[in-house]
Amino acid sequence: MIPDSTEKTRLYGEAEVRISGLISGEPDAVARMAGVVAVLHGVMPHYFWTGFYRVVGGELVIGPYQGTPGCARISWGRGVCGTAWKSGETQLVEDVHAFPGHIACDARSESEIVVPVRDQSGAVVAVFDVDSGEKAAFDEVDREALERLLEKFSG
Repeated sequence: MIPDSTEKTRLYGEAEVRISGLISGEPDAVARMAGVVAVLHGVMPHYFWTGFYRVVGGELVIGPYQGTPGCARISWGRGVCGTAWKSGETQLVEDVHAFPGHIACDARSESEIVVPVRDQSGAVVAVFDVDSGEKAAFDEVDREALERLLEKFSG
């Protein structure tokens, strides 16, 4: 079920409070990622797969996630995650089957949003990836909320 804009805004607000309480003062980036994933995956009804891919060497390597098994490694510029890493911009994809080079880790995925995560110097150090089992599940409410949350809790 895809919540309407008002409900999404409410749910993201609830998630932000829960994430803040869960990871407040936690210095470890992977532990913070795990907290963000756990809360958002549990709160947002339109999330099918939720997780981070970390930049390790010249690849994205799977980090904390919830959902079905994901791809272990993704090359720079490949698929939605690799495109977000390469461009440094959030990718909002209404229909993953129409995205050139989409990587089908789970055939039930229909739409996706991927948000780059930056360190203090502005370099992309990870991407936050969310898939939904419904087409066009993500919109500007998701984009704005996730960009704000990840900027606040990733650094």
